[in-house]
Amino acid sequence: MGELASEPAYGLDTEFHRERTYYPLLALVQISWSGGIALVDPFAVELKPLAGVLNGPGLAVLHAGEQDLEVLTRACGTVPSRLFDTQLAAGFMGMSTPSLANLTQRLLGHTLSKGDRLTDWTRRPLSSQQRTYAAADVAYLLQLHEALATALLSMGRLGWAETECELFLHRPRLACPPCQVWWRMREARSLRGRARAVAQCVFAWRELRAAGLDKPPRFVLPDLSVVSIANRPPRSSEELAQVRGLEARRLKPELAAELLAAVEEGMVLPDSSLCLPVNDDLDPALRPAATLAAAWVTQRANELQIDTTLLATRADLHAMLRGDAYCRLAQDWRASLLGAPLRSLVAGEAALGLATGGGLVLEERSRRPLVKAPAGA
Repeated sequence: MGELASEPAYGLDTEFHRERTYYPLLALVQISWSGGIALVDPFAVELKPLAGVLNGPGLAVLHAGEQDLEVLTRACGTVPSRLFDTQLAAGFMGMSTPSLANLTQRLLGHTLSKGDRLTDWTRRPLSSQQRTYAAADVAYLLQLHEALATALLSMGRLGWAETECELFLHRPRLACPPCQVWWRMREARSLRGRARAVAQCVFAWRELRAAGLDKPPRFVLPDLSVVSIANRPPRSSEELAQVRGLEARRLKPELAAELLAAVEEGMVLPDSSLCLPVNDDLDPALRPAATLAAAWVTQRANELQIDTTLLATRADLHAMLRGDAYCRLAQDWRASLLGAPLRSLVAGEAALGLATGGGLVLEERSRRPLVKAPAGA
């Protein structure tokens, strides 16, 4: 770790499983630096010292690192102090979420060794094929960083990518509050009355129990059963045994008692304690503006050859139209590139029209209508 601590940049990747656990089970850490590549076995060594490297001044280079950051937080108690995500940066060159293999081939001309994506990384000893495949995941990260940074600098977009990587690094990754877990249910928005409260309490109970056991929530109680319980709450062990998805299960008495207690909690839950899904619906008067804004953003993305979702998502546009002070379109490079023109459009100071030869053009508004509004409108 001492050698790594002085490196200006290092590549980082992890291998983990979460099919049979609540928390991701870290099985391997891959690190590359100017001096070589190391495969670190978390089953054999303590990973806490890696926190010193992560907290140091070196730049961590990852590819699609969202889940890796979650794993590192749990294993080391921290995330890198500086981050460059190659997949995120590639989006500023018009590459929409490229795989590591595709990006390496396209920018460096190297073909990564193929491996079994579903291999068992917890098996020991790792096979030579597994080790080769794992090492390849970090072998070219530093070269990719250099190639992407050089290209983005020439395009005047390196600052955009670095700002986005900084925001990505510090994005909140707290676990979903138990009272909100029921929002993930496909049928959540269709529930009414007591069914919502029961769903909230039963899902919260399932989530907490799964976390305590370090088992996937579905191992505690299938989604189908929770939906059935929410719609027709059982009030006894006999009724619980008839719930769809539980017919073939023999719930232990203490488990059944806890589940029925969660149902009862939902039945008497005060309306003030009910956590409802966030409603992102716009005022109907703003919907035409949202449609126009989305069309222009899509065209700007094509013109700039940038992944559209990096410019603005539907939620970003809605936040701007609602006047949210901290929306992304009011911050950093997006403010001048998109925010200011869109505000002019929404304020009626600009108009969106068809350009010669097709496409859209945002231009000053003439305020000379070609069609008069109906009388009384």
